Amino acid sequence: MDIPTEERLAEAMRLHASAFGRKASGGDPGMTVPTCPDWTLRQLVEHIGGALPAMAEMVATRAREPIPQVVPDGMTPDRWEEWLSDGAERLITAVEKADRPVWSPFGGDVRAEFWLRRLLHDTTVHHADAAFTVGADWSLDADLAADGVAEGLDLVCSPVVAELNPKIAELRGSGETLLWRPEEDGLPAWLVTRTPDGPRVTETSDGADARVVVTAPVAELFLLLSRRITADDPRVKVAGDRALLDHWTSLTAFG
Repeated sequence: MDIPTEERLAEAMRLHASAFGRKASGGDPGMTVPTCPDWTLRQLVEHIGGALPAMAEMVATRAREPIPQVVPDGMTPDRWEEWLSDGAERLITAVEKADRPVWSPFGGDVRAEFWLRRLLHDTTVHHADAAFTVGADWSLDADLAADGVAEGLDLVCSPVVAELNPKIAELRGSGETLLWRPEEDGLPAWLVTRTPDGPRVTETSDGADARVVVTAPVAELFLLLSRRITADDPRVKVAGDRALLDHWTSLTAFG
């Protein structure tokens, strides 16, 4: 499956950053976020609100390490939508102007679009967190959800990420397989094989056999892999070794 174009990523970033800020501003800033119970709604917004301009600066300056995140003085909920939208625009502009690879902690320099894609999926899942917290609607286009699944699985299966996150080392195995299958036509499925060297992911368009098969609308697969819903959600169908799935989800989360 092809990665969405830079223009598509930018369009989605603008939409989800704005909607995230707007929906969050309708709730009590001190509310606990059910899908991120260690955070309040304010902390959720500040996470993305600070990350977007910091990443924009990192891309623009080609910094070799993360830029500290800053919350402007006097940041109140009525300014959240504008703050997130501005941060999204700054990141989009920095990526558009980048003419050389930029730093990443995931194994060397990358194209600047890498960070637009990574921050889009992070923004999208936290938009879902905010919407669930305040009781608002949330939706995600199938192409973006599929890319979120693909990007997240690639990260989890990266040897570099395994070095950064010791939990990933526990996903080594001896050939156990998990298949993530969207219900929508025209989308691939993702087959994860747990090898002695770590998990490996491949796209497949056929009905590959696997020890456990997880089928759901692709947006729900994205939420499940991000641990925003569980496999007990009625939209999710599980066939095969549920314990293998539960072990996977207990050690992984992205977005």
